[in-house]
Amino acid sequence: MLTNQYNFSPNAVTVTQVVANLGAMAGGTIVGYCSQILGRRFSIIFISIIGGALLYPYTFVGSKSVIAAAFFEQFCVQGAWGVIPIHLMELSPGSFRTFVVGTTYQLGNLVSSASSTIESTIGERYPLPPRGKTKRYQYGLVICIFMGCVYAYVILLTLIGPEYRGRMFGAAHDSDLAEATGHEGMAAVLHRRERMGGPDDSSDEGAPEKRTHVNNETV
Repeated sequence: MLTNQYNFSPNAVTVTQVVANLGAMAGGTIVGYCSQILGRRFSIIFISIIGGALLYPYTFVGSKSVIAAAFFEQFCVQGAWGVIPIHLMELSPGSFRTFVVGTTYQLGNLVSSASSTIESTIGERYPLPPRGKTKRYQYGLVICIFMGCVYAYVILLTLIGPEYRGRMFGAAHDSDLAEATGHEGMAAVLHRRERMGGPDDSSDEGAPEKRTHVNNETV
């Protein structure tokens, strides 16, 4: 878009991309921190709305001022997508937590892998006056439509979904993980020993292995 539609030089394109990436880093950090206070859903929806409002200057400004728009647009993009992974982890059951987050992102990469081809194909339907022998197309319009649809999709799914901010990920707070690690069973055994005044594990160090029968249970 920058080279074909707005005739940016290679140096100007590089500066724009660097500034946009700095905006993405700032957005992921700041919005991610704020989501701990304001909530995941609110942060994702709010920053997506701001990003949607910035689509016009991001895709239709043809001067060097687009650099500022690129910074704030990528701030919003990474601000929203930086919160989504932890939001998905908090929504997912312990046994499938990493599977859900990883698979979701890879499916997203799969779906978006053809986006550049689709954008260029649709962009050819909106030609601009050629510059010499170089054909020019209105790629900014296509990018604006694509990003607007993505923002709307994210806002809708986040709005209708639940939120479990602050969910604990440790074994003591996860029934599936506790069962897999035996944490729950060991806690029950130690609790019974304490109630009956039996010896704890530390008193058995160096002693021969022995079996204790309590209430017809072998410990």
